[in-house]
Amino acid sequence: MMHDVIIAGGSYAGMAAALQLLRAHKTVLVIDAGERRNRFADLSHGFLGQDGVAAAEIASTARKQLMAYPTLTWVEGRAIGISGEKDDFKVTTAEGQAHHGRRVLLATGVADQLPDIAGLAERWGKSVHHCPYCHGYELDRGKIGVIGTGPMSIHQAEIVSEWGDVTFFLNGAVELDAEARRRLEDRKVRIEPALISRIEGSAEVVLADARRLVFAGLFTAPHCTPASPIAERAGCALEETLIGIQIKTDEAKRTSIAGIFACGDVARAPHSVTLAVADGAWAGAQIHRSLIWPEQ
Repeated sequence: MMHDVIIAGGSYAGMAAALQLLRAHKTVLVIDAGERRNRFADLSHGFLGQDGVAAAEIASTARKQLMAYPTLTWVEGRAIGISGEKDDFKVTTAEGQAHHGRRVLLATGVADQLPDIAGLAERWGKSVHHCPYCHGYELDRGKIGVIGTGPMSIHQAEIVSEWGDVTFFLNGAVELDAEARRRLEDRKVRIEPALISRIEGSAEVVLADARRLVFAGLFTAPHCTPASPIAERAGCALEETLIGIQIKTDEAKRTSIAGIFACGDVARAPHSVTLAVADGAWAGAQIHRSLIWPEQ
């Protein structure tokens, strides 16, 4: 079967794109491995109409709504390769399947490269976060730790100070010039130069000098990379951003390969569920336009 569009990745951005296309009576195949980026978080916040709803519930409800459209095919699997050209692509999966489509949308999301600190990964999405707009309010203006990973962490510490009393851990990953130090001090951010040994409890930071600091929550800015190598394998151009590597797209969400589009966290920054859904909806509409006017 030749699908109008094959979408690699069935999380928020991919499903938002699928919805636009299905409502335009297009045949859509979604290939999804079931690994939402926010699968580590219990609740989702900051998403209009779904504030405080379980992240898994939002995704499940969206999928059920999509399944009501007769032109949708959903495959549980992992897309690993793209060959062919516009109007005649073949997408292969790790499970050995081959699917054909006129257009391909990459909504595979990103992988978070977290600081190598004992106990941090286990608390990711629970008491360690990256987005204060998503998780800052629930900390009730308490004590917050920001763990440095690079220059962007300075910006993160400044912003997070809106949500509580911030201690910024340089942790050997951030160097402060006089201007950066002044900006942090103006925001009343405490600067902690000691290295972090581990994280215990809910959000207790144990330092190399044995001090233990207790927080309501922690934030860190991970380096992001595409969760799947499929775009690079297909020859799509990538680009470096302040928070990591993403697929390069134009204003219509087209990649450097004609007929292949990308959206969501893997193709834009910054990241949130709201922005991923908006980006996916835009990508879906642009793909539909490309099917009407293929010369564009």
